Amino acid sequence: MNWTLEVVIVPVTDIDRAKDFYSRQLGFNVDHDTVIGEEIRIVQLTPPGSGCSIVIGKGAVPHMEPGSIKGLQLVVPDIRQAHKELVERGVQVTDVQVLGENPSPTADPLDNVGFVFFDDPDGNSWGVQQISARG
Repeated sequence: MNWTLEVVIVPVTDIDRAKDFYSRQLGFNVDHDTVIGEEIRIVQLTPPGSGCSIVIGKGAVPHMEPGSIKGLQLVVPDIRQAHKELVERGVQVTDVQVLGENPSPTADPLDNVGFVFFDDPDGNSWGVQQISARG
């Protein structure tokens, strides 16, 4: 039996600001933006190529402190290109960093160990790791 992670709730203070950040600046697809009355709104966004989405909203999502999610991680085949795209989209992202050491040689020295980091407007933190085998 497969057990797949499909959705992660990301707590935010301003749904529209967060939706804009994740869709426009990060390039996530807006799967749906559902409003059910004044107190319930659910926005689901999915990174391109991902089987897991994030959900932001109010009412139908559990209450969590905005900015309290730390260490969410995306994986890309080329961390340099990802860094370039994030900078071009206005995301405040760290320089490419090498964390750790590969146990065996790889074609690209950044494979598995190349990372960049950024926060969303509420302070939820994200990492992006290069793993070319998954690209």
